[in-house]
Amino acid sequence: MVLSMDRWVDKVAIVTGASSGIGKAIAERLVEQGMKVVGVARRKDRLDELAQKTSGKKGKLYPIQGDVTKEEDIMRVFKWAKDNLGPVHVLVNNAGVLCNSAIEDGKTEDWLQTINVNVVGLCMGTREAIKDMKEHNIDGHIFNINSVAGHFVFNYPKLEIYTATKYAVTSLTASMRQQLANQKSKIRLTSISPGLVDTEIVAGLDLSITTGGPPSLKSEDIADAIEYALSTPPHVQVHEIMIWPTGALSS
Repeated sequence: MVLSMDRWVDKVAIVTGASSGIGKAIAERLVEQGMKVVGVARRKDRLDELAQKTSGKKGKLYPIQGDVTKEEDIMRVFKWAKDNLGPVHVLVNNAGVLCNSAIEDGKTEDWLQTINVNVVGLCMGTREAIKDMKEHNIDGHIFNINSVAGHFVFNYPKLEIYTATKYAVTSLTASMRQQLANQKSKIRLTSISPGLVDTEIVAGLDLSITTGGPPSLKSEDIADAIEYALSTPPHVQVHEIMIWPTGALSS
């Protein structure tokens, strides 16, 4: 199997949650590989910094402010990309929140926000990407940044809602892949499920990653997985990549 990113050069990618952590690393990597990357996040200033950092690379980053829980923002991002760059070839559903709010005493608004970001926002982005790919006869690639928590229930407090949303991502990815296969579509769907990654999203947990805490991954490790799956030939579909830090205790 020959691995190559050549067919994605000058093609359009949309990456949500691109202002920090995993999304930032993925957006930067795709720019380095020559893609036109629409980086989407609520924090426009951070996107602007990333655009400046990646200027002069093979591709280019286009910073667009947007909230994945707002349908009008999703529609605006896809319309802007199509009108200014062309149809989308790659979508990375990366935006996510870690709900540290238990069922027994948590806040409903925290649960709803987590579900809206991790599940509903992902569905809206996927819907628009598939619509765009089909309209332009593009054999594109959609990535859902999942979690090992989408496959195992961990004995850790206050993660019930987060885990439920990631199980939903696992199910949605498999279901959509089956539906596309039934339609004879060549659009590929890949779920990337990391273990603990040293990013801002885990800041609210009682973990000490840098001072003797549990083993962790780097955001760049997830970008590596995206690049690998994209590099495979069109007849190869990588369904799932699960990435654990070396030494981590799996479920």
